[in-house]
Amino acid sequence: MQLIPVIDLKGKKAVRAVRGERANYRPWNLPGCGDGDPVEALRLYRAIHPFPQVYIADLDAIAGGEANDDVLARLRDAEPDVALIVDNGINDEAAARRWLAQGLGRLVIGAENHPPAGLARELGTFLSLDYRGDDFIGPEGLDRQPALWPDDIIVMTLARVGSGEGPDMAKLQAVRRAKPGARVYAAGGVRGVDDLRALAGIGVAGALVATAVLSGAITSEEIANLPAWRPSA
Repeated sequence: MQLIPVIDLKGKKAVRAVRGERANYRPWNLPGCGDGDPVEALRLYRAIHPFPQVYIADLDAIAGGEANDDVLARLRDAEPDVALIVDNGINDEAAARRWLAQGLGRLVIGAENHPPAGLARELGTFLSLDYRGDDFIGPEGLDRQPALWPDDIIVMTLARVGSGEGPDMAKLQAVRRAKPGARVYAAGGVRGVDDLRALAGIGVAGALVATAVLSGAITSEEIANLPAWRPSA
């Protein structure tokens, strides 16, 4: 399975996400990344483990503000062998195709920005099914229409991000059952390698993680020895 580190961008800085309360996010304050410089944040992850891809949440763009495409270009140029997976609030086809044409990375269509229900499937992008608590945030019924989902699905439980409460196994299992064979990624609450093994056991393809990697709760050796993804699990 894949472990994908996360960088949340706000005001051109890498910020620490906690429980989806974006107004309270503050820049990273870690050795090697004391002022939240996004390139330093990416290199800090790469010093821990040679991650081949990183998930970027452009929080300014998601909130309707100016996109941080210049920061994405810096990240791409600084570490060209790292694939960027980017959620930036895009919710229409024309804007998505314009953004993809820049070659900045793979696009995530986030349900919270209420895109047309089948847009992610049509474009072949990631789809983020976004939840706050038990409430789905997105187009009415999209969370119950697997025929409209693409092959790569992120189950984003915002209230668990940075919480250390553990992944929402029930939601992940429900999405896995609804679309067998899809690559489902957990986002929110991962505490350590035991959670990753539990996720692998229910057929989850990967997890988006920040705190557990940066704190050392998940080591590079553990990442290298994660179980293989079994889509039939």
